[in-house]
Amino acid sequence: MSEAAGIALDPAAEALLLESRARRVERLRGRERLVKWASSIAFGASVAALGVLAPAEAVPSYAIILGLIATYAVASRVEFEVGTGSSVPTQVVLVPMLFLLPPAAVPVAVAAGFLLGEAPRCFRDRFPPERLVAVTLSAWHAVGAAAVFAIAGEPRATPAALPILALALVAQYGLEFLTTSVREVLAVGAPIGELIRAYRWVFAVDTLLTPVGFLTASAAIVWPMSFVLTIPLLILLRVFARERTARLDGVLELSHAYRGTALLLGDVVEADDGYTGSHSRHVVDLVTAVADRLGLDARARRRAEFAALLHDIGKIRIPNSIIHKPGPLDVREWELMQTHTIEGERMLERVGGLLGDVGRVVRSCHERWDGAGYPDGLSGESIPIEARIVCACDAFSAMTTDRAYRAARSQSEAVAELHACRGTQFDARVVDALIAVVVLRAE
Repeated sequence: MSEAAGIALDPAAEALLLESRARRVERLRGRERLVKWASSIAFGASVAALGVLAPAEAVPSYAIILGLIATYAVASRVEFEVGTGSSVPTQVVLVPMLFLLPPAAVPVAVAAGFLLGEAPRCFRDRFPPERLVAVTLSAWHAVGAAAVFAIAGEPRATPAALPILALALVAQYGLEFLTTSVREVLAVGAPIGELIRAYRWVFAVDTLLTPVGFLTASAAIVWPMSFVLTIPLLILLRVFARERTARLDGVLELSHAYRGTALLLGDVVEADDGYTGSHSRHVVDLVTAVADRLGLDARARRRAEFAALLHDIGKIRIPNSIIHKPGPLDVREWELMQTHTIEGERMLERVGGLLGDVGRVVRSCHERWDGAGYPDGLSGESIPIEARIVCACDAFSAMTTDRAYRAARSQSEAVAELHACRGTQFDARVVDALIAVVVLRAE
């Protein structure tokens, strides 16, 4: 597991975070451009419909309108990166907007706040101007909440308005998730499961900040500019957000370091013994396919991948005269050979972190389902699932490859051997998944 200062991400979340960061500074292209522009037009039409549904009866002073937009811009700059995007504490300003502005003006003010907040980054980071279209789409959530307030007759910020505010939250969350999911799935094919996980966190933050926004709106009955009092809170949150971003940067750097170390150690294995290196790469290919077929989560899949790459790393501590012996090993030689899993674990534990976890899998890669394996005699479910997968794939790869002491078996013979050892040497589920992968690739 990648960890830095208490933050942990699985590989899928890491990939989404990196993709999200990259997309912020890229131009809109192809389908993404079409989807974003279509959504922007729909947003404009929705705001116009709100204006027809609830025409403004009274317009606040320009000082209140501009102050709300400026405060919203400050809030939009406080970004907590989660999943495919960011959570921003704009709820403390959105709630006062709902009570102080005409419904149709709320989404417009939110969009203006986002644009004002992004202006410095646009100039500093050469933010593609076309990406500003995507920025305005962040205001979609305000449409749902404003519609509820329009239907409710623009209530004042009193306790009697709390049920209406609760309905507005439901409409806000529902429309935000719907519009974002449609855009992300259509534009870039984002996994819906990752979007759900990300938005659970985002909605939790907004819900917790809503009471602060309501108290600010209530104070506006006495002093309409009370929302400016949220600025110190937003500044404090910005400090915490920057600290989180720095920690996430550390997580990503550490993850890349682990992968680089694993690949480097794999190269060491290959340099020490060409057969072992090429064998490990073949095992990696089989292991990742079987892990996908068994539905392993992203962390377990990565552990399995690294364990497959490094399952023979301990063999560099075994004399080459034993590794390349053309005949069967004697008792002493076999006992020494069996220590390679323990040596592999020790080497990876010295690296620590993710590779320390992988080392524990490497230690178990020669355990058997029936308990007759080594070095610990583990059996059944007590063997890590990643090790069970590597064990079966390792055996299949070894059977179908020429060795110093025998010729390779045919694929059909190797499959028959897997069947014969199903439920004794190997986990039956793993064998079934491996055979399915082999058969599928042979077709």
